[in-house]
Amino acid sequence: MKPEIRDWLQNNYFSVAQPVLKNSADIYPLILASQQGRSDVVRFLIEQNAVLDVKDQYGNNALWAACYAENGDCIDALIHAGIDINYQNAASGATALVFAASSGREKVVEQLLAAGADPGLKTHDDFTALDLASTRKTLKLLSKLVKSGD
Repeated sequence: MKPEIRDWLQNNYFSVAQPVLKNSADIYPLILASQQGRSDVVRFLIEQNAVLDVKDQYGNNALWAACYAENGDCIDALIHAGIDINYQNAASGATALVFAASSGREKVVEQLLAAGADPGLKTHDDFTALDLASTRKTLKLLSKLVKSGD
């Protein structure tokens, strides 16, 4: 284990001996590392067989957290590891793509679409990523897909 990863685990109250387990604050290291854009830690945790479908206190997965951080390396690592790219939050039905589109994260939207995220999934309020697109570029990216039927 690299010293910077050991330090990160210790500084965030995770077990060095069992690095994929939650800390005393009930936070999963995969979620926190993704949220902080720590692709080195995310990759290490994946190598340690971290469970990919863990959720944060709001019901979001690590992919959502990586999208929040706008960290393409974390997003790639999670997708290649097999995380559910179309996971829908149980409370809202929002996906990482819906979140990225609604929050103006244009590069993340492009990355998720290129990786196969489904732009047609709807939230519990019946909105798609296109409906919630917050920038012109995101609107164009998504409307092009919807029009072409992809």
